[in-house]
Amino acid sequence: MKKRALISLSDKTGILEFARELNSLGYEIISTGGTAKYLTDNGLPVIPVSDITGFPECLDGRVKTLDPHIHAGILAMRGNAEHMAQLEQLNINTIDIVAVNLYPFKATILRDGVTLEEAIENIDIGGPTMIRAAAKNWQDVAVIVDSRDYDTVLRELRASGEVARETKLRLAYKVFEHTAAYDALIASYLRNKTNGDAFPDALTLTYEKAQSMRYGENPHQNAAFYREIGRGLEGTLIAAEQLWGKELSYNNIGDAAGALDTLKEFGNALPCAVAVKHANPCGVGLGNTLPEAYKKAYDSDPTSIFGGIVALNRTVDPETAQELHKIFLEIIIAPDYSPEALEILKSKKNLRLLRLPDIAAPYHAGTLDMKKVPGGLLVQDYDTELYDDSEIKVVTSAQPTKEQLTDMRFGMKCVKHVKSNAIVLVRDGMTVGVGPGQTNRVTALELAIKYAGERARGSVLASDAFFPFDDCVEMAAKAGIAAIVQPGGSIRDEDSIAACDKYGIPMVFTGKRHFKH
Repeated sequence: MKKRALISLSDKTGILEFARELNSLGYEIISTGGTAKYLTDNGLPVIPVSDITGFPECLDGRVKTLDPHIHAGILAMRGNAEHMAQLEQLNINTIDIVAVNLYPFKATILRDGVTLEEAIENIDIGGPTMIRAAAKNWQDVAVIVDSRDYDTVLRELRASGEVARETKLRLAYKVFEHTAAYDALIASYLRNKTNGDAFPDALTLTYEKAQSMRYGENPHQNAAFYREIGRGLEGTLIAAEQLWGKELSYNNIGDAAGALDTLKEFGNALPCAVAVKHANPCGVGLGNTLPEAYKKAYDSDPTSIFGGIVALNRTVDPETAQELHKIFLEIIIAPDYSPEALEILKSKKNLRLLRLPDIAAPYHAGTLDMKKVPGGLLVQDYDTELYDDSEIKVVTSAQPTKEQLTDMRFGMKCVKHVKSNAIVLVRDGMTVGVGPGQTNRVTALELAIKYAGERARGSVLASDAFFPFDDCVEMAAKAGIAAIVQPGGSIRDEDSIAACDKYGIPMVFTGKRHFKH
C-alpha cells in the first residue's frame, strides 16, 4: 500500500515545510477544505478527502472525514492479517501519518462579544475522532497535534524510513492530553452558560503551563505554574505583566497571590498597601496618599516586611519608590509605575516589579478556591463575604465608638487572610500586631501583642473565630486593648462577655467565621 499522510489543520504553522518534506519522502497527502487549498496553492499535490470517501464535504463542513474509508485506513492494525485482508477487499489504503489540530474553540470563546452559536460551531467533531483513532493505533500511525513535533517525525523518517515506536507512543499520549483539555474547556464553557453546578459529580479542569520553575517550595522539589483558560482573569496574578527582575519562584507566586487577596478587600476607595511574608499579611495600611498607606504597612512590622512582597492599589510615585527602595523586597505589584519610580526601583537587580492594572478589582463571580491533597482535591467558593453593619451584635455593656467600629471592619478584612488561628491588632487604619497560624488563639494573641508592643494599648482586636474562654479577654485587658471583634457562636460566649464587662471592653459579634488553613 502507498504511504499516506492525512493533514487537516486550523493552525497551519510549519505545515508547508512539513508537507513538502513528506512529499519528497514519497507520501501521498490527503487533505480537507482550507488546508487542501493552502497546500495546492503552494504547489503541492493533494488528494481531496472527498476523493477518498466518495462523498462530498457537506453540512457547512460539519461532515468531511467521518467515513469508514478514512477511519479504517487509520485504525487497521498492520500486524493483523484479517485487518489487512479486509482493507484489500474493501479497496481501502492505510493512512500512516495523521497531522491534525482542532477548531480554535479556545480562541473563539476568548473573543469579545462571541455568541453561543459561534462557540458551538467551533466545537470540532471529525478532528478529535481522527486523532483519537490514530492514537489508539499508535504502534502503526504517527499522529501529530503539535507543530513542534514535525521536525522530530521528519528526522526519524529521513534516518530510517519509520517513526520510532517510543516517539509514536509519546505522540499518542499528547493526543489524549490534548483532547481531554479540549473537552474540559467545552464542558466548562457550557456549564457556565447554563449556570450549571459549580461542584459537578465529575470535575474536569484544564490549565495551560505558564512557566516551568527552577524548583518548588524547596530546591529538591520540581514545579510549574499553570494558568486558567477563559475570560475574567483580569486582576489575577496570571494577568500581571513583569516589568523587571528575574522570573517568579514558586513561593513568590503563592505569596503574591496572597497579597492580592488581601489588597482586594479594600477596593480602590483609599490608597492601600499590603505587605506579605510567608503567605501571611505582616502589614496593612490605609492612607490619604500612597506614601502614607505604605508607611503604615511598613511601620506595622518593619522586621517581617524585610524580604517580603508589597502590593499597592495606586500607581507608584517617586516618593513611594524611594521608600520601597530602602529595604530588601522580593516583589512589588501595583497597577502602574511612574517613569521616575520605575527608574528608582530598577536600580535593584533582584527586585521583581509587576504591573496589574485591575489590581483592586474583585475576582470574577464563580472563582473557586482549591487545595490539593494526596488522593483528592478540596474545592470551595472563595471567601468574599465580610459582614453587613446591620448584622453585627454588640454583646457587652460598653458600646464601641464610631472609630472602633471602623477599625473593627478594617481588622476583620485583615484577619481573613491570616493563617488560622489568627489574631490581628489594628488602629487608625493600620495593623499594629499580627499573630498568624498558631495552635490556639491565646498563643496567637501573645504573638500579636509582642509585635505590637506599646501600640497594643488602645488597639482593636480582630479574631478569625470565636473565643471559647475568657483567657484571651484577660490577656487583652492587661495589654490595654480597647475593643474586640469576633464571630461569636461559642457555647462559652458568656465567659468572654462577662470578662469584657469586667474590664469595660466593648465586644462585637459578626456572626461570620473566617478560618484560613
